[in-house]
Amino acid sequence: MSVQERKQRERADRERLIVATARELAEQQGWDAVTTRRLAERIEYSQPVLYSHFRGKREIIGAVALEGAAEMAAALRAEASAADGPRARVLALALTYLDFAERNPAVYDAMFQLDGGLAFAQEDTPEPLKDAFAALLENLDEVAGDGVHPGLFTEVFWAALHGLATLTRSGRLPSADAERRVELLVDRLAVI
Repeated sequence: MSVQERKQRERADRERLIVATARELAEQQGWDAVTTRRLAERIEYSQPVLYSHFRGKREIIGAVALEGAAEMAAALRAEASAADGPRARVLALALTYLDFAERNPAVYDAMFQLDGGLAFAQEDTPEPLKDAFAALLENLDEVAGDGVHPGLFTEVFWAALHGLATLTRSGRLPSADAERRVELLVDRLAVI
């Protein structure tokens, strides 16, 4: 391995460490606790080293969001592929999405609530975000209904899931009825 390759590998390792540490700190104490100073202390590098990877917290939030989007896409595809039939697939998508949001609140916030400097629904949208949307779209296409654009249907379905996730998490919807809400959404929204 050349010196250049080793340096590139070390840089990539440091970047992964910064993102993992930011994610861990945010999940434990919230995003307000994530500062470049605290991250530098935790990863045992100086702040200038951290700034050589990310210009600030906004870019770190964006990196966490992209990592989370990739994880969500993989989870959605795995659960949907294991389901038998259209209704079961749509239900699996919804439950997996909501489970991801509940188990990873700081990552979910980085993806959909905080400013990570990422473009959504545009030409320059990063691939992990496009792929997370595609993981929904490819499983909802067949249930959108006649004359309904699958992308538009997927946006409405995603918006409904996001609403359920955020309202349940904030305590505005009781969590006891969460699964009943999902079944109602699936039965009423999807033409199955």
